[in-house]
Amino acid sequence: MRAYQTLTVETQGRVAVVTFRRADQLNAMNRIMQGEITEAFEALSSDAGVGAIVVTGEGRGFMAGADIKEYAAQTAAEFDTFQAAGTRMYAAIENNRKPVIAAVNGFALGGGMELVLCCDIVIANQFAKLGLPEIKLGLVPGGGGTQRSVAKLGRNRANLLLMTGAIVPASEFVSAGLVNEIVDVERLMPRALELAGMIAAEPAAAIEGLKALTAHAVSGDPADGLAMERNILGGLYRSEIGQRRVKEFAERSAVKKAGS
Repeated sequence: MRAYQTLTVETQGRVAVVTFRRADQLNAMNRIMQGEITEAFEALSSDAGVGAIVVTGEGRGFMAGADIKEYAAQTAAEFDTFQAAGTRMYAAIENNRKPVIAAVNGFALGGGMELVLCCDIVIANQFAKLGLPEIKLGLVPGGGGTQRSVAKLGRNRANLLLMTGAIVPASEFVSAGLVNEIVDVERLMPRALELAGMIAAEPAAAIEGLKALTAHAVSGDPADGLAMERNILGGLYRSEIGQRRVKEFAERSAVKKAGS
């Protein structure tokens, strides 16, 4: 597997570990990273030597959503292209033939939480926090967050999260069924690798079949919902308030970074 700019892919036996490597940006996702995530997961899906995948982030963040500086500078056409590419990226994780375990080591916000929602098993440390704060920019999630949060959390829990933009400790998602376990920081990767190893040791065809079966059990017809989500987000991004809030956020982030 080739070398990437924004992530690494390492194998330990039949377990692949994907680590996001933009720690100075809390692993915020830019266009390069988006493409590399897609490429890596699509390659792993067809790799017969891999039986399970662990995905995590370097430093204090799992993934702090999209790179807002890049996001704010996009033209409308570039924005639409980024969103369409995001649909393929999330599908590469959710529809991967191999089970994907998220080892959530810090903030998983916006697109980062949408990525967690695509995973099959979620382990988090005690400091991890999750949220879909797009409403704070006058936007809605565009990577399946509205549809998958309802499927995995229930509509009322999802509404509270989406409509307030709250950033919530991962421990609060255990009872909701999204997070499987909370472990100490030093136990996060060992536990994720332990589970991945157990799964990868089982017959590949059976594990692949189980993943397909459990996905089918909760599926409705998300295509219409995803299309609606993209259309609404596109309109909001083009709106005056959406443009203003995105640019203001990017400017505040630049000032904060310059002063640190």
